[in-house]
Amino acid sequence: MREEFAAVEPLLTEYAEVEQQMSDPAVLTDARAAKRVGRRYAELGRLVHAHRSWAAIAQDLEDATEIAEEDPDFAAELPELTAREAAAAERLRDLLIPRDPQDASDVILEVKAGEGGEESALFAGDLLRMYLRFAEQKGWSVQVLSSNESDLGGYKEVSIALRARGNPAPEDGVWAQLKYEGGVHRVQRVPVTESQGRIHTSAAGVMVMPELEDEGEIEIHENDIRVDVYRSSGPGGQSVNTTDSAVRLTHLPTGVVVSMQ
Repeated sequence: MREEFAAVEPLLTEYAEVEQQMSDPAVLTDARAAKRVGRRYAELGRLVHAHRSWAAIAQDLEDATEIAEEDPDFAAELPELTAREAAAAERLRDLLIPRDPQDASDVILEVKAGEGGEESALFAGDLLRMYLRFAEQKGWSVQVLSSNESDLGGYKEVSIALRARGNPAPEDGVWAQLKYEGGVHRVQRVPVTESQGRIHTSAAGVMVMPELEDEGEIEIHENDIRVDVYRSSGPGGQSVNTTDSAVRLTHLPTGVVVSMQ
């Protein structure tokens, strides 16, 4: 094995372990676990198959090179095998490049109309329909979480969940495809609400968030929490400023602090 492909070894071991988990009853009866394990199995599977393909071609090339030294007739096969080995090695290198761990995640996408009144709401609706059409082409499922329509059929704001079916390759995941769509989108056009034919600039904001998997209940040990009470501040009369009515909780292992008064 090439030294540059040494990183494949632990992934081959992980693939075998994940393959066993695929038939584990504890995984099969847990929908979230089955989905998580299935995605990892599919991701590793592409790398394992690419490695096996490269290894087979590399072995054929090595064998043909040895035989060609004794039988010149085999030398004619070397250029084709060399090209195939190079292509297989390049494919394997691509799969070994670290990816965004959220690439395969599903997405919550929000579109909000910005400045521009009714025209911005119409533009937000256009953006929504664009994303819905893209999701349809990709075969993703769509769930409308909330929406606030305008009088002319646009959207003041709308939130949808986009989810892939099956276990797509990470580069084809919903997050991988849409994560750079977030931000302010602008359009210059003559609005349907404009009677004078003037061009207006409208904007809509798009927010894209990966839909993180529920990892289940999180156990926090009481000994890891420090509780502090202290005097409140701000408006509220003398009783607020003279009693210990503010509470601060500190999670000692992480330093996360939550306070209220």
